[in-house]
Amino acid sequence: MRVQVLGTGCLKCKKMYEMVVSVARDLGMKDMVEYITGDDGIQKMIELGVMSSPVLVIDGKVAMVGFIPDIEKIKGALRKA
Repeated sequence: MRVQVLGTGCLKCKKMYEMVVSVARDLGMKDMVEYITGDDGIQKMIELGVMSSPVLVIDGKVAMVGFIPDIEKIKGALRKA
């Protein structure tokens, strides 16, 4: 499984990344999380057709956009993938 958090590097993006890493660690997937920010993050968001950040991408599919989800929503998204 490939998990990415995309964003501009803002505080919301960093917070989502930290939460995803925490959940992934609990599920034994910590090494599968990638944080893509700045120009690279923006370019990837454009490629996916997303114009709001942060973005949670799981296996190339957009799972969440534009908000910081709670821990349970992140767990659910990772388990479902």
